[in-house]
Amino acid sequence: MEQQKKVELQKVATKIRLGALEGIFNAASGHPGGSLSIADILSYLYFEKMNIDPRNPKKADRDRLVLSKGHTAPALYAALALRGYFDPALLKTLRHKDSILQGHPDMKHIPGVDMSSGSLGQGISAACGMAKAAKIDGKDYKVYAILGDGELEEGQVWEAAMFAAHYGLNNLCAFIDFNGLQIDGDVTKVMNPTPIDAKFAAFGWNTMVIDGHDLDQIESAVAAFEKSDKPLAVVCKCVKGKGVSFMENQAGWHGNAPGAEQYEQAKSELEAFLASLN
Repeated sequence: MEQQKKVELQKVATKIRLGALEGIFNAASGHPGGSLSIADILSYLYFEKMNIDPRNPKKADRDRLVLSKGHTAPALYAALALRGYFDPALLKTLRHKDSILQGHPDMKHIPGVDMSSGSLGQGISAACGMAKAAKIDGKDYKVYAILGDGELEEGQVWEAAMFAAHYGLNNLCAFIDFNGLQIDGDVTKVMNPTPIDAKFAAFGWNTMVIDGHDLDQIESAVAAFEKSDKPLAVVCKCVKGKGVSFMENQAGWHGNAPGAEQYEQAKSELEAFLASLN
């Protein structure tokens, strides 16, 4: 990837993190850890790769993205706002009464959301349905899904994995946010999902393991997806709370909102990093 493009996408990812934290702070509720860990993936997909049009959110041939780990909606909302689907000022209304931006994505009210999600495991099944529909209709759009590593404890994920392989859904790419932590702590101690790549491979998928914060590696994964003869599972080694020193690798920030002083520190750190990219 050209350096200028990489810097621009790093800026976008940082703004996604800032937007996610803005929403969570103003809601005094939400999930910062996993929202921050997927910002680089969202940056690349929404600002470099996906065939989408904010002026026509429902266009038939658009690429789709399903946030299967729906509790990290603040990051998705920030990406959609930056991409032009709605006014970024709405981010401050997260989880507020009468706001369109509630705790989980809502396809009926939020422009750019392709599937309502929240209950873990269900999003990847919906993504399979979209990919299968494209095959039936002879369409060439791509379907992306983002899952959490704790989400892999849901049996429905593996039913979907079996379905995708059986029907040859090589138009489906699943990014697994392998940040190693879920609400109860270390995923390997709660219900060990590893080796994640080998398990998806056993179900008939192609697999890759990448650094989920390295834009070159994200780009390489998407390039491999476009040539894949099977659905592709991209295991992304990520840092929960990425970009905020006191949140990084801390399970306690899975579902806690920062207070005023913590928010100002987080904002300051991210803004400093953003300024360093100029």
